[in-house]
Amino acid sequence: MLRRLYDWVMGLAASRHAPLGLFAVSFAESSFFPIPPDVMLAPMVLTRPDRAWRYAAICTLGSVLGGCLGYAIGFFLKPVGVWMMTVTGHAGGMDEFKCWYDHYGVWVILAKGLTPIPYKLVTIASGLAAFSFPMFIIASTITRSARFFLVAWVVKKFGPAMMPVIEKRLALFAGILVALLVIGLAASHFLGGSSGGACAA
Repeated sequence: MLRRLYDWVMGLAASRHAPLGLFAVSFAESSFFPIPPDVMLAPMVLTRPDRAWRYAAICTLGSVLGGCLGYAIGFFLKPVGVWMMTVTGHAGGMDEFKCWYDHYGVWVILAKGLTPIPYKLVTIASGLAAFSFPMFIIASTITRSARFFLVAWVVKKFGPAMMPVIEKRLALFAGILVALLVIGLAASHFLGGSSGGACAA
């Protein structure tokens, strides 16, 4: 089933409805759809590199608005949010996410929004944890635009030769961000004290 969805997304990327499809996939991926919009964004930028930034902006807008739906599911429909986390293999993930939010706040969204972790888990968990909605919007805009504009830039500048290493570059960028986060948290712990135990990795 996942393969058929992937093939459908790739076919949509080559159609005349590609920009609308990109928005729809970006929106859906932030709350329930399993295929990330990167797989559609990359071939669209390869086809029309002059529209790279427009496509990245469409991706970002769709993802942030879709994230609002994910947040609403967690906040207003808690049983549905918990069920969605369960069926995606994160039955006990809520306690871990809540611990991360309690300790690290907005950095959870900034760091996890750049990594391969499905962003829908972050949006739903943010709603379940009743995280500040304005901060959620700001962090989502920062982290999703960073991801999609990075993909668009890599594909636009280096073309097909760089396609196999796009995810590696994203992982490296996210790793640097997380490393800075850990250093900052460690400094905060030693300088200002710490409350509560450490969260699971």
